[in-house]
Amino acid sequence: MPYQIMLWLLLSTTLWSQSVPQAYALFGKSGKEVSYKKMLRELQEADVILFGEYHNNPIAHWLELVVAGDLRAYDLGLEMFETDEQDALDRFMSDSLTVEQLDSAVGGLWPNFNTDYLPLLQQARQQSARVYATNTPREYARMVFQRGFVVLQSLPAEDQALLPPLPPPYDADLPGYQAMLMPGQGPGHAGENFPKAQAIKDATMAWFIARNVREGWPFLHINGSYHSDNFEGISWYLRQYKPQLRVVTLTTLEQTDLDGLIKENVGKADYTILVPERMTKTY
Repeated sequence: MPYQIMLWLLLSTTLWSQSVPQAYALFGKSGKEVSYKKMLRELQEADVILFGEYHNNPIAHWLELVVAGDLRAYDLGLEMFETDEQDALDRFMSDSLTVEQLDSAVGGLWPNFNTDYLPLLQQARQQSARVYATNTPREYARMVFQRGFVVLQSLPAEDQALLPPLPPPYDADLPGYQAMLMPGQGPGHAGENFPKAQAIKDATMAWFIARNVREGWPFLHINGSYHSDNFEGISWYLRQYKPQLRVVTLTTLEQTDLDGLIKENVGKADYTILVPERMTKTY
């Protein structure tokens, strides 16, 4: 056998024997790796699924689409739309608005909408899922950041209808909110109002989930992982508004390798989607 052919066969065998890097690994609350099938069984029995994503992570977005497809009958809530945008979202879901018209109606869609969220909405339309805008209108979150919760009670009734009952419950000692007060985490002059601005978003999302969840229909909610990590944020507010709900949380995390969760990443959610740090980003 010619030397060149032998060398080619040796190199080819070596390359083929190398394992392809994993795109993700899935872990349970205890830190042990679990199968997608096991997770799906629990998701199908849940009242609410808080799917915590990294907004620019394609693996999280792909899994959202897979999970929604496997749930079949479900309702969908999105942090990416604010409660005053529900009418525009309804018209889009009924095919009365184009993507371009929706973009104009909501004052600008997220930069990765077409690649990361449009497929989810299109699938929801095909599956006849109800779709809800759940986030706080940004101007109200800004008001809380500047003046606290009390300012919201001066809003007209029709504006207060876009929010949870006021004033919302609030635990300033929750670790997630406490962390926002640490040096370097946010504008120092805002003081205690900085985590309150986050809390009004968590409260609004939880309230509109609790108000619209239907028995026998898992409510799949897509939000940034920081809104539901460590069973705080939206999850904490759901326990205040409707404690009987069975809530399952997912989070997205990145590590250099996927062999196992590092200690500080264990237990952040019922299920953790672990993605390589070098994974491609969508923006």
